[in-house]
Amino acid sequence: MDSTTDHTLERKTAFKRLRRRLRSLYFGSHPVAIRFQIAMALLDIAIIGFFIASPHLGRGNVFLVIDYGIALLIAFELAARAIIAPNLRYWAARGMTWVDLIILATLLFPTLLSSFAFLRFLRIWVLGQSKLLKLLLLRAGYGRIEDVVQACVNLLTFLFLVTGFVYTTFYGREPKITNFIDALYFTVATVTTTGFGDVTLPGTLGKITSIITMIFGISLFVRLAQAVVRPYKVVHPCPQCALQRHDTDAVHCKACGHILNIPDDGD
Repeated sequence: MDSTTDHTLERKTAFKRLRRRLRSLYFGSHPVAIRFQIAMALLDIAIIGFFIASPHLGRGNVFLVIDYGIALLIAFELAARAIIAPNLRYWAARGMTWVDLIILATLLFPTLLSSFAFLRFLRIWVLGQSKLLKLLLLRAGYGRIEDVVQACVNLLTFLFLVTGFVYTTFYGREPKITNFIDALYFTVATVTTTGFGDVTLPGTLGKITSIITMIFGISLFVRLAQAVVRPYKVVHPCPQCALQRHDTDAVHCKACGHILNIPDDGD
């Protein structure tokens, strides 16, 4: 009985050490953690590059090795995030978890789910949500433009998602969509409402795709413009009413009048 208890304690202790180590890698700011986070960012870029190059790789051995290799890495990351999460319910409720699950499914079943491969571009959004990006902006002295960068990431994610959908759905159906650049050209022309008309999508699905692209694209452009021209406000939750953003020189909260103690950039 004592032996069984000892083994159980050892497993719990080992699990706690593993959890602390993973938390340190994912959320830390020390050199090892930064290198790890950069490696994960490179993985995101590799997934995007793999999707763009997929039509030129065929479905041979090289394609399958890369495909399942990336799938294995994403599976490990999903497991790691489950370990560092407070509980499994929290892990399952996160949007990033479902993004990775969808991407993992497209990698495990590349032929069956090829129509959904464009969802791999959601990794751009995942990259934009990472602590690494915020940390690099702060260290470079560009913390003030975090909102602008986030708006750019959201717009870029949308552009590549639509481009991927157009590329996946209309490649071979529309003669003028012959490669990824053609699909990107159509997306940018539609989002900006330039509408050159030299590349159009056929049928009802094509019209619906164009309508959705214009509506959401314009909304994201407006959001980006707002982030650029909006006066900079520091994130400092008011202890009284929890208002998040205040002027950098604010002494009192504009919502409730509570005295604030906003630290200077040099603090």
